[in-house]
Amino acid sequence: MRLRVQLQCKNLHEYLRELSPEILDRLYNHPATCLAVYRELPCLAKNYVMRMLFLDQPLPQAAVALWVKLDSQKDHDECVSVLAGLRLWHSQQLQGGLQGYILNPVFKENLRIALLGGGRAWADEGSTLGPDRHARDIESLDRYAMERWEVILHFMVGSPCAAVSQDLAQLLVQAGLMKSEAGEAPYITSAGFQFLLLDTASQLWYFTLQYLKSAQSRGMDLVEILSFLFQLSFSTLGRRKSRRYYPTRLAITLAAGVTTSSLPSSSSNLTSTTGTGDAGFIVVETNYRIYAYTNSELQIALVALFSEMLYRFPNVVVAQVTRESVQQAIANGITAQQIIHFLRTRAHPVMLKQTPVLPPTITDQIRLWELERDRLQFTEGVLYNQFLSQADFEVLRDRAQGLGCLVWQDVAHRVMVVTPQGHSEVKRFWKRQKSNP
Repeated sequence: MRLRVQLQCKNLHEYLRELSPEILDRLYNHPATCLAVYRELPCLAKNYVMRMLFLDQPLPQAAVALWVKLDSQKDHDECVSVLAGLRLWHSQQLQGGLQGYILNPVFKENLRIALLGGGRAWADEGSTLGPDRHARDIESLDRYAMERWEVILHFMVGSPCAAVSQDLAQLLVQAGLMKSEAGEAPYITSAGFQFLLLDTASQLWYFTLQYLKSAQSRGMDLVEILSFLFQLSFSTLGRRKSRRYYPTRLAITLAAGVTTSSLPSSSSNLTSTTGTGDAGFIVVETNYRIYAYTNSELQIALVALFSEMLYRFPNVVVAQVTRESVQQAIANGITAQQIIHFLRTRAHPVMLKQTPVLPPTITDQIRLWELERDRLQFTEGVLYNQFLSQADFEVLRDRAQGLGCLVWQDVAHRVMVVTPQGHSEVKRFWKRQKSNP
């Protein structure tokens, strides 16, 4: 059976809670980080932080619990867990043996600076550099950001015109979004197909998490990288920072906690919701024909992952879902459910008027083609045959069974298969058996 990979994309707080206390304490040394973390807190947790931001003494835990009604105790417990997990406050023993809460002093100091001003400037506005003769407007920055991001998505679906660096290709493989066999170009995996179904903001954040993970393994300073990302999130779109670099919308919204509606729309921006980009452009007929009304090379490449392309016109492509095309997609790790989900979430408005949206004959057949492959289970093994006698076969068979490495046997034809791990021990036993008849 093939392993079904479920793509997990942690949010900012889930990621930070997995970091060591030492890294978190270093992160809170910068006001931008503190403000970014505060901005992503639940509303009730923000209220707790604001109430304690200018207190120098710890508050009794019982007093903090009184800030909410009894029917909101679950929300209170969640806030306590979040604030403790992020090391934003600590428990401290009070006089009389009571327990109290006090904000992390480093976080408190730098959040005050972020909210009230003071400290060093987060970035040089470049006022001393003189007039900028190469200024970029917001439209050009949006276009540049989406073009660069779509190169990665095109590479994942195998578009011949897409080329990325070796490091980026390796990162996609390490993230499990693509798979690379010896001597072959990387190809998309089941997790990669799920990745393409995410909205752009989620894609970017997931990709960033994988980069941060690889950065740690390469010995890079995680605190410096995260601090820079948080500083970018407070940049102004279209304005230069430092010595002439221009933050794009994707960089600014990476850790800003905004919704995907603030992202630039694109004809090939892959979102899971209808109403943006090319969502709602596919018509599926009962004869297994797919009509995709789109000019997006990326969307066309996605359809081609599980179908055979028949015709292409200026504004529509015609494809055919076949047993071979579906099973090839399944062999690459894409599941039948993912194919059906893709077709359903991108169904043309005309198809959305019918119930069910997709013809049952199509969805049932795609699942049946998947089951055809699931009937076979492949296991590596070492074949033993050509025994001179039935007794020799049974002696070696019994030994393999005793070692727990027997995979399969055919008594009538004196054939057996053992696991690669157990092969050496079975082979040694057989040599001893032949030398001591």
